[in-house]
This record gives sequence, structure tokens and C-alpha cells, in this order.
Amino acid sequence: MAIMPTFDSELLLPTPCHLLEAHSFLGMPIWVKRDDLLHPVVSGNKYRKLKYPLLEIARQAREPGQIPTLVTMGGLWSNHVHATAYAARRMGFGSLALIRGHVGMDSAMLDDCRTQGMQIRFVDRRHYRQLREQPDCWRTETDWSDSHSWLPEGGSDPAALHGVAELIAELPFIPDLMLVACGTAATLAGLLAGLKGRSQVAGIAVLNNAGYLRSEVSRLLREAGYPDYQNYELHTGFHHGGYAKVSPELRQFCRQFVEQFQVPIEPVYTGKVFFALKCLIQSGAIPLNKSVLVLHTGGMQGARGSIDKVHQQ
Repeated sequence: MAIMPTFDSELLLPTPCHLLEAHSFLGMPIWVKRDDLLHPVVSGNKYRKLKYPLLEIARQAREPGQIPTLVTMGGLWSNHVHATAYAARRMGFGSLALIRGHVGMDSAMLDDCRTQGMQIRFVDRRHYRQLREQPDCWRTETDWSDSHSWLPEGGSDPAALHGVAELIAELPFIPDLMLVACGTAATLAGLLAGLKGRSQVAGIAVLNNAGYLRSEVSRLLREAGYPDYQNYELHTGFHHGGYAKVSPELRQFCRQFVEQFQVPIEPVYTGKVFFALKCLIQSGAIPLNKSVLVLHTGGMQGARGSIDKVHQQ
């Protein structure tokens, strides 16, 4: 099956695995699946999560010549919204984003989306919460028609798991442990689907009060047609104050990491994963004789603006 034929030639698949040699900074050799290199805009897990939902939307276009419109949601620096805007334009779709905020708020990410033809509508926090909790609430926020298709926050559609699961076949080996950032749980669930019970996965929650993500993993696996795999652990103590919040320690860690390894990371997702990895190694929770691979999920929007802007998400 074609992937997304309008920009297949721009994709780097399979993405490489790089070995970060043992060094006192991390304490042991670490493999990194560089999905940040997959595409310059639709990078990492954003591409993998969009792949099958967008193919299905294209297949279900109800009339010849009908142009689907993608409707989604996110914050001022959402990697998912940014990727959706680009993918929609390249596939000939329309797009609309419901952004948490109010008129007058802006970001370079939203400017990029407008350039791709995406419509932007702001919603207040109460309505944004309803968009999360009520499956059809988006219809009340848009002038929707049968051509409109909904993509949940972060691209966490059950069909997204199929695209994430495919990356397991790209790995040169199955590691003892994989680590991944966890915001909506879809990427974590997709890795479990691809591993089929092998290995262990550590999901590093990037938001506080994230215990509910365990039920999300089970729900997504069930709705995508997979068994309820339990070979994972959700770490909820490395959020540094909450989603898009950054401690001075984390900020310093990210600077040192990039300087040492020349691998770009940002403090919203990948920075928290590598910070957690270092802590888990130092505490002995990850034995030095284990093979460890980190999925670099790409998406660097959080690093573009000042952290004050990121806090507005």
C-alpha cells in the first residue's frame, strides 16, 4: 500500500538507529531510533500516527472529487497540529484546527499552519476540555459536513497504532527495554502492538496526574484490535511540573545532552525522556547489562518559542 503518495519521496524510511557510546553523562551505551529524521515537518510519531487515519479518510471520500477536511485540536505549539496542516495540504485535503486560547494569541507554529492553508479557531479552556471528553463535541465548534473528519488531540486515533507498530520491523534488534515520551498514550500503545509481548517499554509521562494513561493504553489497544499487552511501565514522576513546564535542571540537562551527543532534543517531550533515562540508570532501576533503545519521537515545536509561549498550551 502506498504510504502518502503526495510526499513519499520526502520520507526517510527506515529511520536510522544511532548508538550513543557509553559516557559518564548517561553511564551506559544507548541506542536511539532517530524518528526525528523521518521528515522535516511531519516527523517521528506524528507521521506514523497520521498514516492510517489519513489513508482511511481518503478511501472513504463519499463522492468523486469530494475534498475531505481534517478537523483537529491542540495548543499554540502543537506538533500534531503542525504536522496535520502540512499533511493535509500535500494530500489535497482541507484542514481546521481548534486551538486552546483566544484571539490575539499567536505562535510561529500557527503561522506555519496558516501558510499551509489551515483554518485556525480559538476555543476557551472549558470548550477545549469538552473536546477531549465528548467524542462529538467538535461538531458544535465547526460548520461541519459529511466531508469533515475528526482527528483527536495528538493524533491519538486507534488506527494510529498501526503506523507506530510498523517501526518495530525497522529495528536492527529487539532491545531489552524501550523508552518513549507519553502524552496521549497512542505511541506507547503502538509500540506494544508492534512488539507483540516482547521486550519491555517504559512510557515517560510528560504531564502531571498521568496515571489515567494506563486505561488509555488498554482502550487504544482494544479499539485498534490488539490484545491488552501489559509489558510496560508508566513513569509519572518526570514531568517537571506538568505539560510544557520546564525545571532549571531539565533545561540544563537538554543543553548538555545536545552538546555531548549532537542529537537535537526539546524539553517538552524528548528532553524529559532522556532525563528520566539518566535518573533510572543512576538509581539502578535500569541495569547496566540491559540493551536500551529510546524512540526519538521528533516534533521540535516546543523548542521554537520561548518557554513562556510554550506554557500557553
